[in-house]
Amino acid sequence: MSERNHENIGNINNQESPFHAGETIIAPHGGPITDVIFDYCDVLLDWRPWRALEGLYPQDVIDMFFDSADEWGYDFIDRLLDSGVPTQDVLAEYSRYHGPAVTWVLRMWLEHEERAIFGVLDGMEQLVDDLQSAGVGVWGLTNFTTEAVDIAHSRFDVFKRLQDTLVSSQERLLKPDPAIYLRAINRFGVDPQSTVFFDDNPRNARGARIAGLRGVTFTSADQARAVLGLS
Repeated sequence: MSERNHENIGNINNQESPFHAGETIIAPHGGPITDVIFDYCDVLLDWRPWRALEGLYPQDVIDMFFDSADEWGYDFIDRLLDSGVPTQDVLAEYSRYHGPAVTWVLRMWLEHEERAIFGVLDGMEQLVDDLQSAGVGVWGLTNFTTEAVDIAHSRFDVFKRLQDTLVSSQERLLKPDPAIYLRAINRFGVDPQSTVFFDDNPRNARGARIAGLRGVTFTSADQARAVLGLS
């Protein structure tokens, strides 16, 4: 890895949540930051999955589709898709539990998914610009489908400025499996001890720490800037 200018990047003291018994802390806290890896949904990307169904169904149907208490609901099929399971297999699995009528709602969601890719979260495009101006490597690691990633990259320039992105559906791995972080480390050629990973899901941030990265639970662009010493 080439020498970089890190004068504008501060140190990180990542203590936002405790580690559970049995976890391995590989990366020491503190020290210079050479690279930053971002999750996509709700970190870089303003992801609003309910928008795919707005105007197509009454609100009670939309609420039913996204009911988090449904063991075989949206959260279940979302992970299948992000795992790289083919769409037709996901539809078949969903239909086993919900029948063809409700499965048609899923078909409509898939057909209009691009509406869920709403924009870039406030402040994140400027943060990426500032990191790159300071000579810091900027990367992506996302639980997402190839199709959704392609839409985001085609619509918003910030994603094109990332040096590379590792996509779960292509790798057949999902965060927080430590294997996906190790694959990203190897593919990007980064030093995990000097690399910060931001994810809005605390479990995914913890998985990154287990793999040796400096995982941080993301809340906002301002919080990320403070963590990176850019506020």
